[in-house]
Amino acid sequence: MRFRSIGMIALPLALLACGKRDEDRNLDSLDNELVEAGSGAPNASDPAMTSALHDQIMVDPALAQQSNADSVRPPAQPYSGGVPPVGIAQSGGATTGAATSETLKSAPVPATKDCPNCQAARDSLTLGALASRQKDKRTSGCAGAMRYSARWAEKLPADVPLYPGARVAEAAGADTDACHLRAVTFSTSAKLQTVLDWYYTRVTNGGFSAEHQSDGTEHTLGGTRDRDGGAYVLFLTGRRDGGTDVDLVANNGG
Repeated sequence: MRFRSIGMIALPLALLACGKRDEDRNLDSLDNELVEAGSGAPNASDPAMTSALHDQIMVDPALAQQSNADSVRPPAQPYSGGVPPVGIAQSGGATTGAATSETLKSAPVPATKDCPNCQAARDSLTLGALASRQKDKRTSGCAGAMRYSARWAEKLPADVPLYPGARVAEAAGADTDACHLRAVTFSTSAKLQTVLDWYYTRVTNGGFSAEHQSDGTEHTLGGTRDRDGGAYVLFLTGRRDGGTDVDLVANNGG
């Protein structure tokens, strides 16, 4: 009876011990599988999961090319910060003075080496300041009403137009009951003497007077017209590349 009781007690204990070992083994196996899955080792218990985590992604090249079809792509080469040459869009006629049917007349040589207008141009930082320093009272009086916009370059007087093929850098003007003023800064690849002769031809054919001043490096051409009180003045400076920089101020604009 005593031995039977001991056996009955020992059997549940043995079963309990077996159950704990099986549970411990299952937990250890699960831990190992998780560790193996995280480390990249094959996971024999779930091959589909292993394949999804470690196999290469399949890509359809045709569909990949259609992705982001409207996105902005990077340029094939770095953008250039260079400035295009002044004459890149000019015709040969603009350089030689043959852009007009008029026969060019040679501008007169400067009467003296004294050039008050040259000094006024050097002392003026803006087109408005340049206009305010002119001897013509209508021009200087309207300088304060000037407003800056590139559109003023398209509204120059017909007898004092923009040089053919010129590249406009800045423009300003005023249109009121008393003021019709235009001012433009531009560049051209034409030589200074060519530009000077071209404007001398245009303004004298239009009835303006023309006075040429120069201090050796800068030139001015200016004059007035009695019939309507119009006035103009050009400031011309030669560049190292052979072209010309010009400031033009004219009243009685169209």
